[in-house]
Amino acid sequence: MTDKEPATKDPIKNVRAFRSSLLTWFRSESKDWPWRRTRDPWAILVSEIMLQQTTIASVIANRRFEKFLEEFPEIATMSAASENQILKAWEGLGYYNRVRNLQKAARVVLDHFSGEFPQEASTLETLPGVGRYTAGAVSSFAFDQPAPIVDGNIARVISRLFKITLAIDSTLGQKIIWERAGELLDRKNPRLFNSAIMELGQTFCSARNPSCLQCPVKRFCQCPEPANLPVKKPRRKFVAVDEHAFLHLKGHKVLLAMGHDARRRGFWHLPMREAEACAHLEASSQHRYTITHHRVTVHLYHDNPGKLREGEVFHKIPDLESLPIASPMRRILESEL
Repeated sequence: MTDKEPATKDPIKNVRAFRSSLLTWFRSESKDWPWRRTRDPWAILVSEIMLQQTTIASVIANRRFEKFLEEFPEIATMSAASENQILKAWEGLGYYNRVRNLQKAARVVLDHFSGEFPQEASTLETLPGVGRYTAGAVSSFAFDQPAPIVDGNIARVISRLFKITLAIDSTLGQKIIWERAGELLDRKNPRLFNSAIMELGQTFCSARNPSCLQCPVKRFCQCPEPANLPVKKPRRKFVAVDEHAFLHLKGHKVLLAMGHDARRRGFWHLPMREAEACAHLEASSQHRYTITHHRVTVHLYHDNPGKLREGEVFHKIPDLESLPIASPMRRILESEL
């Protein structure tokens, strides 16, 4: 049970007071993230795409945002880069279609908008890989346009503020959340407001153990038990996947295969074979990792996989560092070589 004071004000009827309370707190307590120091729409788009499936802590700890922009400081360098270059720069962040779409978006801006990012969220949403949230984020953070945004943090804040008991990831739940986000938005300070309500969800209004007594907008929150919200649809169950990989060495070279399926396209990985072809072998080790809704077990054989297949070639071991290799496979290689 959350120790929380009852609400004394309605966030919509007293929206000016709500905005004032939120922004007063944020102006004095906000985090100094590197993407908040710029109004460059390209840099902001990079940060938003990068943070979709990667925690702030991971991006900050490894300077992933800064390193990516050092290699691709503007849309021209990104547009001209090879797939090998962009995949290598994105290595470790996962969900690699994000960086492919990022390059497609850069090319569209270059080719169809004369290299100038559109300011309106509705136009930004037409770019490859840019959804409603990302479009609103770039519009408000780069151009200070009055575009509401809803990510997981903001959806949690709004569900608690208004005591919304519908599943926030349902069609109706999303509709209501976005409507409330638009009503709360401070149209005179959209960049500041969107940053503030997002950070509120990252701090006081966190998923577990919300700090209600210290919350700067606690008098507006209609939910007596914030820890019980938001409601979400049941999660998909994980699917177990077994993969059979071969570590085949020839001198100072290791056999790798170029990926062509949706998950590994453009990345090198250890050659795989079907389970039936490995039934007579004993795995030397097992390696496990999770990706989206799959729990993967890699059964590794220190053996010759037999006749080479298309895309399988030997690489010098010192050259592996410069190749695009997805993190789970790179960890296996580092542990075995």
